[in-house]
Amino acid sequence: MTTDNHILEIEQYGQSIWMDNLSRDLISTNALEELIQNRGIRGITSNPAIFEKAISGNVIYDTDIEAGIRAGKPVEEIYESLTFDDIRNACDAFRSIYVASKGLDGYVSIEVPPTIARDTEATTREAQRYYQAIARENVMIKIPGTPEGLPAVEATIAAGINVNVTLLFSVQSYVDTFWAYVRGLEKRVEAGEDISNISSVASFFLSRIDVKVDKKLDTLIDVTDDNAVKDDLRQLRGKVAIANAKIAYEKYKEMVQSDRWKALEAKGAKVQRLLWASTSTKDPSYSDVMYVDELIGKDTVNTLPPDTIEACADHCHIEGDRVEMALEEAHQIIDSLAKHGIDIDQVMDELLIEGIDKFIKPFESLMESLTTKVKQLTPA
Repeated sequence: MTTDNHILEIEQYGQSIWMDNLSRDLISTNALEELIQNRGIRGITSNPAIFEKAISGNVIYDTDIEAGIRAGKPVEEIYESLTFDDIRNACDAFRSIYVASKGLDGYVSIEVPPTIARDTEATTREAQRYYQAIARENVMIKIPGTPEGLPAVEATIAAGINVNVTLLFSVQSYVDTFWAYVRGLEKRVEAGEDISNISSVASFFLSRIDVKVDKKLDTLIDVTDDNAVKDDLRQLRGKVAIANAKIAYEKYKEMVQSDRWKALEAKGAKVQRLLWASTSTKDPSYSDVMYVDELIGKDTVNTLPPDTIEACADHCHIEGDRVEMALEEAHQIIDSLAKHGIDIDQVMDELLIEGIDKFIKPFESLMESLTTKVKQLTPA
């Protein structure tokens, strides 16, 4: 294994690095295996935007699309056959990590259709159907952390299925997610079921927060004539997402000390790890690995897109569990937003709505392009 790779240092501090990207090319060319061996990648996530990029305009899927046409499958079933195959193959690639880590890592995440993010019953039904159809114990079903999604998380965990709760922005939404996981485990215990083989992560988004808050800060900087205020506002740019994540981790440390959690832990429950998502830096004036360097901590996952993986392998600056450092400053940063008239709760609510839309649009675009391709490949 390559030693000139800072990602391998991160593992020493109890954080796992997963990749936020999946395509058939990645699997068929052995590129995924190389990332596992040489970059220390221990899991992978997908979402509708990733699948749209992977499938649209890529001839590698045409043979399977034609097979679906011959079998008389509708477009929705063809889509599932393509994505489920990719997920199964990725699960197989990570199987050895899953076994060696005793179910800590080696997971591959697939999201239920984002169009049902506000429908509890449909989300619960699709999560269980996806899990059964993919038939891999190291698959994680992604469920949006909407108010409607959390009861589905609870039910899915109670059914013994691994869950990746996605699109978390506010600290409160993360706290609610943790307790949904706990309730799901408690239901299994009540039913006399094993809970030691269930895993969950809570995907807490980062860069989208800074993009949105920085725009608000820039607007305030432009309209104020007070230089001292301008300086205060500038000092907050690019700081809010990391501060918010550190406060979420602080909540995690508190909640795993609760009696409810300790009772589950005694029965073999795995902690629901915080997963840092949306970790590619959008502002070129910021470090391209700041969402890695600043958030290393025990019992966490950081999911990185390919470019950030390479950047981190090259120049991440590992200084220990920084997620627990400068907590007082983190609280001050969040409190300062209110002082300047920025309602952080409103920002987080808007980000959730936008986040769902950012998954729905590529999903619908993919279905449209797949429909077009089916028409092109259907014999006259």
